[in-house]
Amino acid sequence: MFIQTESTPNPATLKFLPGQSVLEMGTADFPTSETSGKSPLASRIFAVEGVTGVFFGTDFVTVTKAEAVEWDHVKPAILGAIMEHYQSGDPVMKGDEQAAGGHAEHSGEDGEIVGQIKSLLDTRVRPAVAQDGGDITFHGFDRGVVYLHMQGACAGCPSSTLTLKMGIENLLRHYIPEVVEVRPVNT
Repeated sequence: MFIQTESTPNPATLKFLPGQSVLEMGTADFPTSETSGKSPLASRIFAVEGVTGVFFGTDFVTVTKAEAVEWDHVKPAILGAIMEHYQSGDPVMKGDEQAAGGHAEHSGEDGEIVGQIKSLLDTRVRPAVAQDGGDITFHGFDRGVVYLHMQGACAGCPSSTLTLKMGIENLLRHYIPEVVEVRPVNT
């Protein structure tokens, strides 16, 4: 098994490409080791000292390390954990745990606007941020403000504010006049 790695815009995060499917669909975010119990693969990766976050896409695993840890010290152990997982035959997610589809549900009078926001995120934004090892999902819409949840490499990325304000906010405002601002949420 040959696992490729790619850097991301976030220097604390590295993208691992195992060359096999990670999730059938959706994403799974494990911001702490305590949240990894439903995933044997995430648990194995968190066993590597210095790992602070794990995120799964359909064909990649994004790992975030502590600031004090060097990639040269943890990368071989992470590669070993991923390889060990795929050789074990264990599932990526336990039992009937499902990956998240992404967007939060929204009901109310802004349903049509929210549908347009989600559609633009799915077609224009999420594929681009997946290339960088992350995901950005809809969290809410209130009085012209779109709230987005940043995961994987996007969470804590130095350029995430620029991406939100200059990229996503401008895109949404261009296509949807009701949108006046985009803000991140920390969940």
